[in-house]
Amino acid sequence: MKRAAHLTRARLIAVFVASLALLALALLISPLLGVELDARGHRHLVWLDLARALAGGRGNADAEIFFLARLPRVLAAAVAGAGLAAAGVAFQALLRNPLAEPYTLGVSQGATLGAVLGIRLGLSAALGGSAVPALAFLGGLGAVVTIWRLARVGDALPSATLLLAGITLGVICSSATMLLQYTASFNEAYRIVRWMMGGLDWIRYGDLSAAAIAVGVGLLVLLLHARDLNALAAGRDAAASVGVNVDRAMLLGHGAASLMVGAVIAVAGPIGFVGLLVPHALRTIVGPDHRALLPAAALCGAAFVVLCDTLARLVLAPMAQFPVGVVTALLGGPFFLSLLVREKGRGRLWG
Repeated sequence: MKRAAHLTRARLIAVFVASLALLALALLISPLLGVELDARGHRHLVWLDLARALAGGRGNADAEIFFLARLPRVLAAAVAGAGLAAAGVAFQALLRNPLAEPYTLGVSQGATLGAVLGIRLGLSAALGGSAVPALAFLGGLGAVVTIWRLARVGDALPSATLLLAGITLGVICSSATMLLQYTASFNEAYRIVRWMMGGLDWIRYGDLSAAAIAVGVGLLVLLLHARDLNALAAGRDAAASVGVNVDRAMLLGHGAASLMVGAVIAVAGPIGFVGLLVPHALRTIVGPDHRALLPAAALCGAAFVVLCDTLARLVLAPMAQFPVGVVTALLGGPFFLSLLVREKGRGRLWG
């Protein structure tokens, strides 16, 4: 495999512009596209009248569909995709493991346990619709703190110990989630299963804003430390030899990535495969330099989830809709396997 070209300003701009164009195209198409049944019961694609939707006015069905249903859903998909893809890039660099992602470290399972606990206790009805997202975020944060304390050895934070602690805690959280689901009523069990599949329908603008801010802050921290991630991807000793404060960089990297994952799962549920598929696909295109890889992963991850959610809306519409997490798994699994076969294993992907 050829070595990646040296990252120049022109190449960085080209990567950014191409990724941004892909995202802009997805954001433009997705909220306008829908499916309707004609008089004969045949399904066909229809385009929302954007001019009429933007005009607003009382009784404007196009405006209600656009602003209350599709726009927040599309924006939530973009935020979720950006956060999960960027977090995947960070975890893979920090742990030097191409299979590392939010699920590997137990962050997703901790957030899922928090949300399921909220559903099981009926906190949405008692405290409002933001109770479950808030508990999901607290669950992810609690998982990060627990893993950090378990993995720390003196002043060091070995990657292998961190990965083992994350896997173990993830199993514990998953088992507790299954126990809560088993003891739930039929309606609660349905809500739990539906939430665990990952969904973006009826996102509140307030929850979306909070998630977007958290993802933005986490992404900014990672971008400012992209050079440190490059060094850490070569190993702790290599990073220390070029002047990187390894423990500080590990703390900032894991904290920023976990913040993004917790915020995304809080509003969208556990959407799988994004943090694994998108970074690997982009490494074969833009190379391993995190100064280009991180922004490209955030933008392309956002576009990927937007397009997957659009597909989820349209496949069975208008009768039903797939959860977006099902679509990302069905598309991501075969694609990742084909990527592994084409690149002949881990070595080429990570080189």
